[in-house]
Amino acid sequence: MLASARRLVADAGFSAATVAAIAAGSGVSVGSVYSYFDNRDALLAEVFRDSAEHEYAQVAAAVDATAGSADRLDALVSTFADRALRGRRLAWSLLFEPVIPTVDAERLRLRRWYRALGAGVIADGIADGTFVDQDAGVAASALLGAIAESLVGALNPDTSPLAGDDPDVLLATTRAFCFRALGAVPPQKEKR
Repeated sequence: MLASARRLVADAGFSAATVAAIAAGSGVSVGSVYSYFDNRDALLAEVFRDSAEHEYAQVAAAVDATAGSADRLDALVSTFADRALRGRRLAWSLLFEPVIPTVDAERLRLRRWYRALGAGVIADGIADGTFVDQDAGVAASALLGAIAESLVGALNPDTSPLAGDDPDVLLATTRAFCFRALGAVPPQKEKR
């Protein structure tokens, strides 16, 4: 049932994940769904939690696998944005789709995780002189907001990306903005 619900959300958003559609995708009856979940809200909150935790784990692993404050920040920005652009509809659903309060509570929890991850990277960069002195938590919130806002147009499933929009340019511009905001120069990326 969770796999069916995740597929629905990834393909068409939380609004498409009705109990009837989840049951049909799982090959079970609607009543069977309610045998495992008290209500649709509880089911969708779990779907959000599972999907968001998976995405967060990918970003955190990329950050943890990298040494040096600048490279760690680059891993955070690049991994987050790249995964969002490759999973456009799921990213839209996790970040921006209007949702029920139980799912929104999970979204706020996820944002706290990303803020803590970013604050750790920024605090380390302040300590080693890579970034200018500032409140690491506030800076992390601001950067994560900037990253998300830079992706809104590219992720919106109700619009097509503008002709000529280049995901590589979007990512490079977002990276550069984040580094400049912290008083640093982004590491050079190798050309593909």
